[in-house]
Amino acid sequence: MDKKICEKCGAVLKHYDRVTRIVKGKGGVKSYIHVERYRCPKCKTIHRFLPECVHPYKQYDAEIIDGVIEGLIDSDTLGFEDYPCEMTMKRWRSHNLTPKI
Repeated sequence: MDKKICEKCGAVLKHYDRVTRIVKGKGGVKSYIHVERYRCPKCKTIHRFLPECVHPYKQYDAEIIDGVIEGLIDSDTLGFEDYPCEMTMKRWRSHNLTPKI
């Protein structure tokens, strides 16, 4: 198990708890993931480590967001009629989120 390091002060983080997060996927399917949280014993900062399937502060699967940004998914794409809305997709494109590699 690799040690998690605090970005603020450089101390080794301690496991704190985990939280449940809803992620919307293909076909409108919602899944629940657990996000581990760690606390810095020195500066008391809480850190979350997200799995690769989600972007920070987004409720949709990273694959969907990346597809929208790359132009592979739009409001006419079959299977994506019920989500995300056109305004959400425009916002993702305008914020120029960088797809994970």
